[in-house]
Amino acid sequence: MKSGYVALVGRPNVGKSTLLNRLIGQKISITSRRPQTTRYRIHGIKTTAEAQAVFVDTPGLHASEKRAMNRYLNRTASAALQGVDLVVWVIDRPGWLPEDDLVLRRIQVAERPVILAINKVDRLEDKGLLLPFLKEAAARYPFAAMVPLSALKGDNLEALEREILEHLPEGEPIFPEDQITDRSERFLAAEIVREKLLRALGQEVPHALTVEIEKFQTEGALRRIHALIWVEREGQKAIVIGRQGEVLKKVGERARCDMERLFDGKVYLELWVKVKENWSDDERALRSLGFVE
Repeated sequence: MKSGYVALVGRPNVGKSTLLNRLIGQKISITSRRPQTTRYRIHGIKTTAEAQAVFVDTPGLHASEKRAMNRYLNRTASAALQGVDLVVWVIDRPGWLPEDDLVLRRIQVAERPVILAINKVDRLEDKGLLLPFLKEAAARYPFAAMVPLSALKGDNLEALEREILEHLPEGEPIFPEDQITDRSERFLAAEIVREKLLRALGQEVPHALTVEIEKFQTEGALRRIHALIWVEREGQKAIVIGRQGEVLKKVGERARCDMERLFDGKVYLELWVKVKENWSDDERALRSLGFVE
C-alpha cells in the first residue's frame, strides 16, 4: 500500500482545481475563469486498492503582493509545499510566464519530486510546440515526469495517475477510505455560493467579495443555510443584488441546486449582502473572515 500528500501548484488559472475535481471524481473545489478563485488549501482524497493520494489544492502563486489578500494567497500556497511527498506542477500549455519562475523558486526550496502537468493541450492548435517546450522545461528543472493532459476533458489523466502512484511512498492510508475531503459541509456551502457569484458577476466585483456562513442547521435530510456575502463598497453591493434582486436570486437558485446534489438532500438557502470596507487589504479582517493559514 502507498499513501502520501500530493501538492497541486502553479500560477493562477492553470486548472489546478479542475484537475483536483477530475482526479477525485467529484466536485469539491470551485472553479471559474477568474483569478483568485481558489483561496484556501483544500484536501481531496482518492483511495484505491493500491494507494491513497491526498491531493492538496492551492491558490495560484502571484508575482504581485500589493494587497493583504495576495500576500495571504502566496503564504498559503507556499505552506502547502511543506510536508508533502510529491508536487504536481500544473502549467497552462506551452508558454513560460514570470509567475512560473516564482513557482520554480518555491519548488526548488521544497526539494520534493515534481511532476510537470502541461494542462489544456486540447486547446493547443499547433501540437508541434509541445516537444520544444518539454525540452525547455527539462532544461529548467529535473522533473520526475512530464505529462501533457486536459483536466477538463480527462485526456491522458491515466498517465498522470500512474506517475503519481509510482512516486508515492509506501505507507498506510491517512484518512478513512470513504472520505473524499477534509473540509466541512459548512465550508463547501460557502464556496459554492462564491463560485456562483464569480460566474454571475463582471470583472469589477469578484476579488472584492467573500462568503461567510452565519447559520448551518441540519434537520434530517434538510439543511437550513444562511450565507452572508461581504463586499467592499456600496456600489458593489448593488451589483451583487442586481436589479430587483435578479442577480442574487439567480445565484441562490444555482447554489442551492449544487448543494442539494452534493449533500444529497433538500436545502433552504438565504443570502444577504453587507459592506465591510477594504476587507481584502486588512490582515485583521481577513483573519476574522476565516483566512487563516
